[in-house]
Amino acid sequence: MSKTNYLEDAVLNHFLRGVSAGGPYNPYVALFTSAPGEAAGGTEVSGGSYARRACGFSAPVSGAVTNAADITYPQATASWGTITHFAIFDALSGGNMLYYGTLPVSKTVGTDDIFEFLAGTLSVTEL
Repeated sequence: MSKTNYLEDAVLNHFLRGVSAGGPYNPYVALFTSAPGEAAGGTEVSGGSYARRACGFSAPVSGAVTNAADITYPQATASWGTITHFAIFDALSGGNMLYYGTLPVSKTVGTDDIFEFLAGTLSVTEL
C-alpha cells in the first residue's frame, strides 16, 4: 500500500510546519479497474449499484492497521469489470485519495456478485 502525494504533503505540513490537517476523517474504500498512483488517477468502478464503503480500522500495531470489520459492497446490478486495485479516500464521493494498493488477486465482478474484504484483510502499513 502506498501513500498519495496529497497525504504525504498533509503529513509534512501537519507535523513539521504546524499546519492543521483538518479532520476528523471518515475513511472510505474505493475499488478500481485500473491502477491509481501517487497523484490519484486510475479508473474507479461506477454504476451497477457501486458505492465506496465506509471502513473502520483497528488500533495500530507495529506501524500497521487493518479493517476492523468486514467491508461488504452492495450486490452488483451490472458488471463492475475486473477489480485490480483499491484506494482509501476521505469522502464518500470526490474527496482526497489517501492510500492506494493492488489486490493480491484480481476479481471480476459481474451482475449479482458481491465484493467483500473480510475483517483484518485490508492492511495499511507505515514504513
